[in-house]
Formats: sequence, structure tokens, C-alpha cells
Amino acid sequence: MDLQLKNKVIIITGGAKGIGEAITRLLAQEGALPVIIGRNESDNLKLTDQLRKEGTEAYQIRAELKNPRESEAAVQQVIRDFGRIDGLVNNAGVNDGVGLEHGTYEGFMESLHKNVVHYYLMAHFALPALKKSGGAIVNIGSKTAETGQGGTSGYAAANGARNALTREWAVELLPYGIRVNSVIVSECFTPLYQTWLNSVEHPEEKLQSILQKIPLGNRMTSAEEIANTAVFLLSERSSHTTGQLVYVDGGYVHLDRAINKL
Repeated sequence: MDLQLKNKVIIITGGAKGIGEAITRLLAQEGALPVIIGRNESDNLKLTDQLRKEGTEAYQIRAELKNPRESEAAVQQVIRDFGRIDGLVNNAGVNDGVGLEHGTYEGFMESLHKNVVHYYLMAHFALPALKKSGGAIVNIGSKTAETGQGGTSGYAAANGARNALTREWAVELLPYGIRVNSVIVSECFTPLYQTWLNSVEHPEEKLQSILQKIPLGNRMTSAEEIANTAVFLLSERSSHTTGQLVYVDGGYVHLDRAINKL
């Protein structure tokens, strides 16, 4: 299916690794012009160089998204370089383990800045260009907003806010034809997930216990599966879809786990 994304300029925050990388790669394959915005320029350049060697196009801008000035400057650079913005994928963030019992005010606020404040900033700064193009916004979210996890108040609160902002922006931006949706991730294997797994006792046993809780196929969601849905939501093929939280998780959140006899 042609997703009609050729030459569309799409910003992907944190687009050099994990889920962001998968989205960047798929956009490039579809003929779009993905622009990675993230703090690690070497990671950004590694991916853009790889994609160009493969015959596709991708671009990068180094920015610390927690810094409002850098976020704004990155968006303005995209507009200067390309003259337009057709889509925004808010993806950057980290499950940083800022809990209630052992957390601090400073840590909690830092977690919100890492995980949701820049979602607002990027959408705010990109909005004038998105209004001109009638573009789309896709927010990447996490199951923690609905299920909780334990020991990660900052990340859970940020993801609750991501969901609320998705619905709020979908309403506010209706007059401009800008669609806003969210892809909700549960258990997706990424480098960050592997880092977390390595930090727990008996990682292989932990992994197997998690897999048994995923109803569809007892396996992790792949980053490519998340990307497939995110890119579809960016495209005109989803032209009447807005304000939706789409769970790409093998039924992890909404299917009764009793079907696995757990």
C-alpha cells in the first residue's frame, strides 16, 4: 500500500534508536524525509549515514529536548531547511524509575521534563507549520499510564499526560485538519529494554515470565510493529482517525490474562 508519504517532512524525536529508529527507517523506505531530533549527534549521524548508503534519505538535528530554546531552535531549523513540516512523532523518553517512596521532588520534575514537557514544546513550536500543511502528530506512549508498574511515578504520570494531551490536541486542532493520535507500547524489545533486563536478578527467568503474560503469541512486540502503526497514523491512509490511543501490544493491556491460565 502506498502511504502517500513521499517527500513529506516528518520530525521524529529520539529517532536514532529503538522504536524511534524503526519509525525513521520505515518513513525513509516510504520516501518521506525523516528528520531525527535528539541529544546524541553521533547516534543520529550513524543512522542517517546508514540510510543514505541504503539509498534512502534521512536528516538529523542535535538538540537537548529538555531545553525549550533548543527544542524551538531545532524546529525552526527544520522549517529553514525544508520549508515545511508535515508530521511530528513525539517519541523520546525514558522509564527512569523515579518512584514515590524513594523519589524526590527534583527527580519527579526532571522525569516530567524528560518524558512529557518536550512533547508539548515540540508540538507548540511545530504548530504553525503543521497548520499550513494540515499535518499529523503521533505521540508514543506507554502502558504504565493505565496499568501502573511500581517505582516509576514520574514516567507513569508523564504517560498519563501524553494520553490526555493526545485527546486534548485532537479536539483543539480539529479546525486545522491536524490529526493527533497515540501509539501505546507495552512490552517492546529495544536496547533500553535490554539494559533494564540486564539490571534485574535472573534476567532470562524474568523475560520468560513477561512473555507468558503477553496473550498474542507469548512474545514481545517488535519495534517494527510499533513503527508500522505509527507511520500509518501519520499517513493520509488514516485520514479520518484522530484522538485515538492505539494499543500495539499483543493484547497485553486489554485481554484478560486468565486466557493464559496464569
